[in-house]
Amino acid sequence: MARMKVTVAYDGTDFAGYQIQPVGRTVQGSIQKVLQKVHKGEFVPTSASGRTDAGVHAFGQVVHFDTNMDIPESGWVRGLNAMLPKDIQVRNVEKMDESFHARFSSTSKEYHYKLLTGQQPDIFRRNQTFHYPYPLNRSEMKKACEYFLGTHDFTSFSSVKTHVTDKVRTIYRLEMVEDGEELTFKIKGTGFLYNMVRIIVGTLLDVGRGKKRPEEIKTILERKDRSFASKTAPAHGLYLIQVSYDEETE
Repeated sequence: MARMKVTVAYDGTDFAGYQIQPVGRTVQGSIQKVLQKVHKGEFVPTSASGRTDAGVHAFGQVVHFDTNMDIPESGWVRGLNAMLPKDIQVRNVEKMDESFHARFSSTSKEYHYKLLTGQQPDIFRRNQTFHYPYPLNRSEMKKACEYFLGTHDFTSFSSVKTHVTDKVRTIYRLEMVEDGEELTFKIKGTGFLYNMVRIIVGTLLDVGRGKKRPEEIKTILERKDRSFASKTAPAHGLYLIQVSYDEETE
């Protein structure tokens, strides 16, 4: 039996999220359906680095599964891509030691959130970027980013629906990259709570609008109360970029 690590990209627009559900099209369901065909009807369970919500995209989601089929890594890439729907793409397949786990072996994750700030929306990217046509104080937003760095209890930046009790996470990097009308928030950390990145982005937008001051981020973290942070930014601007499995941090 071999354990295969699969790096997957997908456009989350038409999915009800990553994780398989009783109703709705999911990324996990689509992958497992193909693996079952490859294994001649045998159910093949998969484990992922984490879930993504409906509408969230991925460039570097990581999934693992076990197989007794002797197929080269490149053969898995070609075969799976030939059978998967066009909004899912296998980028890489690697044979791993049986101790590897897509979720529990990860040491950090990186997400990007894409924002389009022009007055007119881009209809060709309406499902890939969040259109936000309001003036923003970008320098204040960059100042606010610094308050998130380090190890904190992120209760204030987590959905109240989460069942996780330990809400302490470490953020290694949070930067806002400007490219004309497009802003990209790049955030890397040990892990993220449910809706955490989207709530952080929503709060940074309020800083940009002058509704909050950068130094208020410190107080919001200390409050440990979701009601003190801002609205959750929409799902379609969010991308899971990379999952790392080493001890290196930035």
